Amino acid sequence: MNADSSPIPVAVVGPTGYTGLELLEILSRHPSMACVYLGSARVPAPRIDDEFPRLRGRLGRGAVDCGPIDPDAMRRLGVRLAFLCLPHEAAMEHAPALLSAGIKVVDLSAAYRLADASVYERAYGHHHTDAGRLSQAVYGLTELARGQVREASLVANPGCYPTAAALAIVPLLRAGLVKPGSIIVNAASGVSGGGRAPKPTFHFPEANENFSTYSVGVHRHQPEIGQSMRRWGMPQVQAAAGATAIPDPLFVPHLLPVERGILETIYTEPALEHGPVTSEVVQGALRDAYAGEPFVIVRDDAPTLHDVQRTNMVHLNARVVGGDSSPLRVVVVAAEDNLVKGASGQAIQNANLMLGLPETAGLL
Repeated sequence: MNADSSPIPVAVVGPTGYTGLELLEILSRHPSMACVYLGSARVPAPRIDDEFPRLRGRLGRGAVDCGPIDPDAMRRLGVRLAFLCLPHEAAMEHAPALLSAGIKVVDLSAAYRLADASVYERAYGHHHTDAGRLSQAVYGLTELARGQVREASLVANPGCYPTAAALAIVPLLRAGLVKPGSIIVNAASGVSGGGRAPKPTFHFPEANENFSTYSVGVHRHQPEIGQSMRRWGMPQVQAAAGATAIPDPLFVPHLLPVERGILETIYTEPALEHGPVTSEVVQGALRDAYAGEPFVIVRDDAPTLHDVQRTNMVHLNARVVGGDSSPLRVVVVAAEDNLVKGASGQAIQNANLMLGLPETAGLL
């Protein structure tokens, strides 16, 4: 809280999508932040509780009418941090002006997630217009970058699939328990992961009672998962071996006929050079990595979507299967809500740290 115990003013830019709605839901009950400005490029600018009637009567002192994306107007209202829920190219356009106005930014697009502009351009198919700022952005996978996030002015909020995958894989790589070149991330997400704009594959008659895969091996989140593996899973090996020595995992996404939630089943080969790899060993590595973490639960059984929906939690379980007549495999199951821990909840978690608030504020 501020010295006068009033909430810290924040802004949501691009509030009319699913991540914007989720942010406003969390901010409506946050003890120490209040959304005082809503910035939108839509003409005419909407009233947010007309756009989302479920917000009527729930925003308290928060903004209701959307205005233009105007850093000066935000600064006059005392806004200290802005959440960007914009398309990638629009985020690159508006983040520099907000930062120049002294407003911290949590960007929920992919604009600043990938450290290498050329990797970004291959994955997203367009030119990066603010590549010089990539070295300043902190990739906000909070559990692995907490100290950097606290000091950051610009945080790139991770993608939904990469959040669950990195939290599942990194501790096993750090412990030398799995072979990095053998990792397959088999993931499924609810249709809200595709955003609010209508798309034929997310149309109810297409998605209902259906299950499909898409972008196999070429999904834009694949290099983001690989970046986290190399950065936190085995940075010393990567530095010694060279930039391309540790490959991205194979990422296979699927569309689930549900509103929200991600379930990932990750398969990899155990690294047996230093001794046997058992279920107890891999579970122990996860428990050691996340002891005391408020938003990561390591379980004795495999999680389901219902366990994590509408929470900021990630549930994990690891086991070793095979033996005798079949090869050994390490299987990790990770579950999260793609709109909360995979997007807006993690954005609040990062903003809490950036503003000097308790990390769990508004989220438990």
